[in-house]
Amino acid sequence: MENRTLKDYAIIGLKGVAMGAADSVPGVSGGTIALIAGIYQELINTIGNIDTSIFTTWKEHGFQTMWKEMNGNFLIALIGGILLSLMTVMRLASYLLEHQPILIWSFFFGLVLASIWFVGKKVEKWNFGTVAVFIIGAAVAYFLTTLPAASASDSWWYLLICGSLAVCAMILPGISGAFILVLLGAYEQITKAAEEFVFWKLGLVALGAIVGLLSFSKVLKWLFKHYENITLAVLTGFITGSLAKIWPWKKVLENKTLKDGSQKVINDTPVLPSSFDGEPRLWAAIGLILAGFLLIFGLEALANIKPKKNGTDQD
Repeated sequence: MENRTLKDYAIIGLKGVAMGAADSVPGVSGGTIALIAGIYQELINTIGNIDTSIFTTWKEHGFQTMWKEMNGNFLIALIGGILLSLMTVMRLASYLLEHQPILIWSFFFGLVLASIWFVGKKVEKWNFGTVAVFIIGAAVAYFLTTLPAASASDSWWYLLICGSLAVCAMILPGISGAFILVLLGAYEQITKAAEEFVFWKLGLVALGAIVGLLSFSKVLKWLFKHYENITLAVLTGFITGSLAKIWPWKKVLENKTLKDGSQKVINDTPVLPSSFDGEPRLWAAIGLILAGFLLIFGLEALANIKPKKNGTDQD
């Protein structure tokens, strides 16, 4: 087969940037973006194919054969885009979540809302079984949004676990890796480490992420191969249940005072938008919901720009 061109990998890198941007916001899943952008199953298959046999291939056939077998160029382009986005967009996301929470949540609410339609239409046949697992998936995701945040820790094993669990959520459409970090109490710590380039913390999180990714991707690969319709229905439910977390208008129920004197929201509940007088940004929020909704169609168009496949076995 023909190799992908530099333009193809640039497009994959842009999709990685979009995934990283989504994963930097608690409640939004990079896996959803990957599914919409048309690279989800290739990503799962590629990661799922990585095991100790690649070292045998390297020894017997050389590095180039091993690299091609593991779809290395695809991974480098995608991961490069994700890391670039996390190192840049995460700073902006942190600022907006602190200073303009309604506006940023509005944009992502529209994006996730459209994602339900997009992923749901991939289910070939809706029947009792697919509807049942859809409801279960939605209930599980909603339950996760109601859990209180835990306390953070600096221990190495804690950071390893955070990385492992977050990356498993990251590649599941509808389950946000950043939100899992919030539940574990590690979101602010890891965000700050990324902002201040605390490499030992980032390294431990990355190591945990690699272990979690290599193991969990094999499960997903098997599910898509044997139960694709059911799996897509569950993922549609996950995305639907996550809407409660990213509803823009929330009433704060409980705050926690941090060491620097600032307040951190640890419990809130969705409420209806305020009146026009009480919420002057209402129209801006509605416009951003629409913008996020329409962005999905742009990502779908980007997904239709099909990069050429290399010789990697994607079965």
